[in-house]
Amino acid sequence: MTKKKNRFVCQECGYESPKWMGRCPSCGNWNSMIEEREPVRIPGTAVKLNQKREKAVPITRVEKLDQPRSDTGMRELNRVLGGGLVPGSFILVGGDPGIGKSTLLLQATHQLAKRGMPVLYVSGEESAEQIRLRAERLGALDDRVMVASETDLTAIESLLEETRPKLVVIDSIQTMFHPEVTSAPGSVSQVRECTGQLMRWAKEKGIAIIIVGHVTKAGAIAGPRMLEHMVDSVLYFEGERHHTYRVLRAVKNRFGSTNEIGVFEMKETGLSEVGNPSEMFLSGRPVGVPGTAVTASMEGTRPVLVELQALVTPTSFATPKRMATGVDPHRVTMIMAVLEKRLGFFLQNQDAYLNVVGGVRLDEPAVDLSIAVSLASSFRDRATSPHDLFIGEVGLTGEVRAVSRIEQRVAEAFNMGFRRVIFPEKNRRGWTPPQGMELIGVSALGEALEVALGG
Repeated sequence: MTKKKNRFVCQECGYESPKWMGRCPSCGNWNSMIEEREPVRIPGTAVKLNQKREKAVPITRVEKLDQPRSDTGMRELNRVLGGGLVPGSFILVGGDPGIGKSTLLLQATHQLAKRGMPVLYVSGEESAEQIRLRAERLGALDDRVMVASETDLTAIESLLEETRPKLVVIDSIQTMFHPEVTSAPGSVSQVRECTGQLMRWAKEKGIAIIIVGHVTKAGAIAGPRMLEHMVDSVLYFEGERHHTYRVLRAVKNRFGSTNEIGVFEMKETGLSEVGNPSEMFLSGRPVGVPGTAVTASMEGTRPVLVELQALVTPTSFATPKRMATGVDPHRVTMIMAVLEKRLGFFLQNQDAYLNVVGGVRLDEPAVDLSIAVSLASSFRDRATSPHDLFIGEVGLTGEVRAVSRIEQRVAEAFNMGFRRVIFPEKNRRGWTPPQGMELIGVSALGEALEVALGG
């Protein structure tokens, strides 16, 4: 008789160990090792190999696949997906609980069903009656949307054969289980096996499959890291539950550009699209108040104008506090060191707080100049002009370096009513600015502060 063996698997990273450990040696999380039964192969049974073998052919002889994208009926979602839904694509959508993932997908399936696409919506967290109640509230009822409350992957396969859908939504992957895997639903083994099976269905049958993934406290997709590597696209739905605006961001996309964003507003009737995010982020901007600066950040292929607010105030402690929301705090500390060393700002006895208005996160270095200007504006208690825009990367020697896609940034600023742009001098060549826009090229941080603050 074959002896049954158990193993301990980390539910955060998938590390396996023959014995229990309080702390995972791979990811460092505590109490994440769960006991699972190791599958044992019956002696004498051979592994069935696929009789059809693929042959290697020159890449120039491989036939092109014509994959027309399907319009989801939501412009912002189309932008994030790269132009629409690709047949046979495998998409992972993650986000905090209650952020609106299920609402977004139910609205998207309704729009696709209106365009003639059969859809299967499988929920492991809600009953069919609950899904209908939410669909009625959103006005998303359609006969082409088939719903089922199921968690067994073999039963879902039978549903696929019966309904023949072109799009399948699995909400969520952590609730699904495969009968041949002995571990509990949501474990690393179950998530890995279920995701692998769904990926095979998507590629073999040409069905677009969207799965919803839970996130951890750190904001990452729960389960093994390989989950994000297996799918074609990874979309994060971000935003504060107590605010109405939501941002859908693509962090991986095999069919389009990454870091593309779509902006939505949560209302009683569901999610509505925000066609002009710059106007949303700049609404309510104070005029004549020190410590504010506006920059243009590229989110994928879209330029977005955002406001940065800084507050520099004397500290009562020996070590000043540095806090930043929406940007890398280390980047802010570095820029403050440049202000001290190169321009003589005495910030060692000052607390510094920096915030990106609107809850958006900025990762590119082109926002460095606006960070420096907002900090200097608050420190000197001098307000910047409400019609000025600041673009540029700041180096450790105090130079202002060139950035990419300056044409799109300046064009968006002109459309939003800005009439003066302070930007790197090296970005001046090779393009024609909009008529009526004043461009001031600077090569050093001191020159930029002279223009923005008058010294």
